[in-house]
Amino acid sequence: EGKSAYVADMTACEILPSKVSQLLPELRKLVMGLSIVDRMPQIEIAVGEPEDPQSSDPQKHQAVIALVFRTLLPLTPADEQLLRDFADLHQVWIWLQPKGIETVAPFYPLTGKLCYRLPEFGIEMPFKPADFTQVNHMMNRALVSKAIRLLEVKPSDRVLDLFCGIGNFTLPLARKAQSVLGIEGLESLTVRAKENAIHNDLTGKASFMRSDLFEVSAGTIASWGQAQRWLMDPPREGAMEICLALAQLHQQNSPLLPARIVYVSCNPKTLARDADILCHQASYVLKSAGIVNMFPHTSHVESIAVFELESAVQ
Repeated sequence: EGKSAYVADMTACEILPSKVSQLLPELRKLVMGLSIVDRMPQIEIAVGEPEDPQSSDPQKHQAVIALVFRTLLPLTPADEQLLRDFADLHQVWIWLQPKGIETVAPFYPLTGKLCYRLPEFGIEMPFKPADFTQVNHMMNRALVSKAIRLLEVKPSDRVLDLFCGIGNFTLPLARKAQSVLGIEGLESLTVRAKENAIHNDLTGKASFMRSDLFEVSAGTIASWGQAQRWLMDPPREGAMEICLALAQLHQQNSPLLPARIVYVSCNPKTLARDADILCHQASYVLKSAGIVNMFPHTSHVESIAVFELESAVQ
C-alpha cells in the first residue's frame, strides 16, 4: 500500500492487461509452491502484441506474455518443472534473472517473440522483457502519432531523437525526415534500436549512438551536428543538462539551436523545470502542451510540450 509498510492482498490489478490480471491468483499459487519462495524478490511482466492477428491459428491472436523471475538462489528440478507446467497451461513465456539485468535470459520456452507495432508508420518493434517500452501499446500509438505531428517534420529535415530507447520515435520519424539520429544512454537499448532499424529496413535513414545524456555541454551538441527538429523523451529525471547546454548555445548565438523541440515527459515537475530553462535562458517559446492518459487508474500521465525558437516564431 502507498506510503505504508502494509502489503495489499490483491487478486486482480486494473493497471495490468486483463489476461495478466486474471493470472494473479494462479501466479501466487505457483510462487508459493517453489522451494525458493522467500528468495524471489520480484516478478517483472512484459506484454507483446499478438504474433499474427490475421492468422487462422487462434493461439497467434493472443497477446504474448513474458514473466521474468528474479531468483537469488538456483531453482531445483522440481521448481523448474512447476515453471514449465505453468507456462504450458497459461501460454506464457518464462524468463529468469539470477543476477544483474544483463543475466535476464529465456527459460521456457527457449524461443518466442515480443513486439509491438506502429501501423500508421508501418513499424514493428521487437523487444526483450528487460527493455524499456511504454506499457500501454494502444496509447503509445497515439503518443507517437501526436508527437510526430507536433514536430512538423519536413522531408528535408535532419532530426535528433534524444533518450531514444529502442527507437520508439526514431523509426517512425525516419519515415518522415531526411535522416534521424537517435541518441541513448544505455548500450543495450542502443543495440536493440540498431536491430530494429535493420528489421524495418530503415538503416539508410535512421542511425543510433550511445551517449550519456546527463553529461551534456554545448560542445556535445556541436558534435551531434545541425538538426532542425529535436524530440526528447527523458526518464523522470528530465533533461536539465541538455536544456542548460541549449542555453549556452543561445548565449553564443550558435546556429545549432533546433527551430522546434517536442518534449515528451513522464514527470510534470521536471518538464516544468526544463521548460523554465528553455523559455527564460535559451530563447524558446512554449507553443502548446497537453497530456496522454498512458497510465489509466493511476495518478501518472504522459505530457507533451512543443517549443519553438523565438527567432523562428517571429
